[in-house]
Amino acid sequence: MSRTNILPDAERKVFEYAALRVVPRLERGECMNVGVVVYCRALEYLDCRTHLDEERLRALDPTLDLDGVRAALRGVAGVCCGGERAGQAATESQGSRFRWLTAPRSTIVQPGPVHAGLTDDPAADLERLLGLLVR
Repeated sequence: MSRTNILPDAERKVFEYAALRVVPRLERGECMNVGVVVYCRALEYLDCRTHLDEERLRALDPTLDLDGVRAALRGVAGVCCGGERAGQAATESQGSRFRWLTAPRSTIVQPGPVHAGLTDDPAADLERLLGLLVR
């Protein structure tokens, strides 16, 4: 994580993140990053941001169900937010919800590997990672 430290490392908190990717045709294995999920236990933070480049996705699969992809990404956002939108996951801790969101799966929207870093502002790091990994 290369960015100017606002706080010394000793005062920054560990955070974890994973890219969200769309795999339009599972048998081909091609994917495109469409979002990022960030979790920081110490700061009680769990959130995600997404960005769909529909033209690029259509280049991978012209028949891709973009409405289905959008619905899946809304589901991820709902689990991050908790409450009613999280469905059955609403009663789980943020950490449990993050682990569920980042568990490997064979669906069109999949999480990438989980990585870690240090942060003093997980929301800013989420935006930075969205720019770096997705846009």
